[in-house]
Amino acid sequence: MTNVKNEIAKALHAKIEEFAPGAAPAAEELAAMLEYPPDASMGDIALPCFKLSRTLRCAPAQISDALADGFNAVGVASAESVKGYLNFRLDDKELAASVINDVLAKGEKYGAPDIGKGKTVVLDYSSPNIAKPFHIGHLGTTVIGHSLKLLHEFAGYKCVGVNHLGDWGTQFGKLIVAYRKWGSREEVEKKEIDELVALYVKFHEEAETHPELNDEARAEFTKLEHHDEENMKLWRWFIEISLREYKKTYDQLGITFDSYMGESFYYDKVPAVVEKLREKGLLKSDDGAEIVDLEKYGMPPCLILKKDGSSIYPSRDIAAAIYRKNTYDFDKCIYVTSSGQSLHFAQWFKVVELMGYDWYDKLIHVPYGTVSINGTKLATRTGNVILLRDLFAESIEKVREITHGKNPEMSDDELDAIAENVGVGAIVFYYLSNNRIKDINFMLEDALSYDGNTGPYVQYTYARICSLLARAGGEVGMPEGGYALGTPEEHDLLKLLAVFPDRVLAALRDYEPSVITRYMIDLTASYNRFYHNCQILNADDARVRASRLALSAAAKTVLGTSLGLICMKKTEKI
Repeated sequence: MTNVKNEIAKALHAKIEEFAPGAAPAAEELAAMLEYPPDASMGDIALPCFKLSRTLRCAPAQISDALADGFNAVGVASAESVKGYLNFRLDDKELAASVINDVLAKGEKYGAPDIGKGKTVVLDYSSPNIAKPFHIGHLGTTVIGHSLKLLHEFAGYKCVGVNHLGDWGTQFGKLIVAYRKWGSREEVEKKEIDELVALYVKFHEEAETHPELNDEARAEFTKLEHHDEENMKLWRWFIEISLREYKKTYDQLGITFDSYMGESFYYDKVPAVVEKLREKGLLKSDDGAEIVDLEKYGMPPCLILKKDGSSIYPSRDIAAAIYRKNTYDFDKCIYVTSSGQSLHFAQWFKVVELMGYDWYDKLIHVPYGTVSINGTKLATRTGNVILLRDLFAESIEKVREITHGKNPEMSDDELDAIAENVGVGAIVFYYLSNNRIKDINFMLEDALSYDGNTGPYVQYTYARICSLLARAGGEVGMPEGGYALGTPEEHDLLKLLAVFPDRVLAALRDYEPSVITRYMIDLTASYNRFYHNCQILNADDARVRASRLALSAAAKTVLGTSLGLICMKKTEKI
C-alpha cells in the first residue's frame, strides 16, 4: 500500500501546515507513522495522532479532529477522527485501478524495492560440518539464509551466497582415527556419509571408556595442520563424499551457492590477523593461550589461539571477514546461525572493531532458535538425528498418496513432480512460518495438512487460481468503464495485495522471512473467502466477471512471487 500511504502522507503534510504552519513533519516521516489497524472497523489505514502531540503541542483528539475536517487524498473515500486516531477508508475503484494495474504491469517485479542497487551483500549460511549428516537442525540456517538471499536479490542487491563448510578442526582427527581403527574404503564408498557418521558415533562411544583416543585424535589433526600427505588425502576424500550428499539436498530445495570455501581456506590467513592484533596491542596471554580481553564491553575474553598455537573459530571468522571485504567489498555481511552462537559473533565483531576496521558495523548476525522432532532434541554424537533427506522422502511419499487419492487419473510423472514440490515445500513453509528466533517442535503431520496455515494449502490455492484462469481463457485486464469491485471480500483482497511492498520491506528490515509466510497465509485465506463468496466465471455482469478475473490474476502473481521468496516452487496443478 506504499503508493496510497504516500498520497495520504502528502495530503497530511498539507493539512498539518494549515493547522500549524511550519510544524509539519516531512511526508516521508508521516508515511512511516501510518499503521494498518488490526480490525477492519477501525479503517484501512490509521494515523495515531499521539505521535504528533509533542510536535504540534496539542492533544491527539484535537489533532485528529482538525485533520479529518475536509481531508482529501487520492484513493481515500473517507477520513474519520476516533479517540485521537485518524482512520482512513480507501476507495475501492481507485484502489483497484492502482493495485491491479500495478501488479499486472510489473508482474513478478511488483513489490520489489529499489534499495539495493549498486550494493553487495555476502550471506554466510547452511555451512554444515563435513562428514556429518545434513539433518533437520541444518534446515533453519539453510532456508532462512537462502530466503534472505532471495529477498535481497529481489530488492536489487548483488548477493554472494557462501557455504562456509565446517571442514577443519579436531573432529577430523577423530574421524581419521575412527576410520583407521574400524573403517574400510569399501564400506565408506558403499554407504558414503552414513558410514562416516557411524564411525564418528563409534569414536565417541569408545572414547567414553578409552579417553586416550582423544589424544590420538588431537595428534592426527596436528599432522593434518602440518599437511601430512596421508591425512590430507583422507580429509579431501571425506569432503568429496560429504558434498555429494549435501548437494542432493540443495538440489531438492533449489539452492545454489557462489562459494563453498570453508574454514580450511582461511587457516593460512590467520597469522596475518594475529600479527595485526599484536600490532594493536590487543593480544594478551592467558595460561598459554592468546586472547583479546573484552571485559570492559561486558563479554568474556575472545580466544584467538589455543595453548598449542592452533587457530580457533573466532580467528578464522575474522580472517574470513577480512578476505570477504577485500574480495567483494560488501555493504553487508550476514551470518545466519543458531542463537546459541550469539555471544561468539558479538565477541569477534567487537574484535574487528578494535582492530580499526570501519566496516565492523556491516557485520550482521541473524540468529534462529532450535528445532526438535516431536519434542526430541537432536545430537550427532549420539546418532540421534533426523536426516533431512529422510524427512523429505517421507513428506514426498505422503503428498504423493494424497494427490493420487484426489487425482487417480494423473500420470506418474505428474504425481512425482507435484509430490516433490509440495512435499519439500511443506517442510520449508512450516519452518519459515515461525518467527526465526523461536524454538520449533517439528510435526510432519501438521506441516502436510491441506487445511489451515500450511504450505500445501498455499500451493493448493495457487493451483486453484491457475486452474480458474485457464478455464476463463483470454487476456485479463481492466474492463471498459474501470474495475467493478466493491464487496467486503474484494476490498480485503485488494488491501492485502496493496500492502505486499510494505511486507517485503519489513522482511528485509528485520531479516525475518516469516513476515512473508504470514503474509501468504493472510493472502491465501483472503483469496479463498473471495473465491467462495463471489461468483467469478459465472458472474452475471461481464464487467464484474472481468474485474474478478483481473483480481485473481493479480493474486496469483503476488502469491507466486511470495513462494519464490521463501525457497518454494510454484505448482500449477494439485
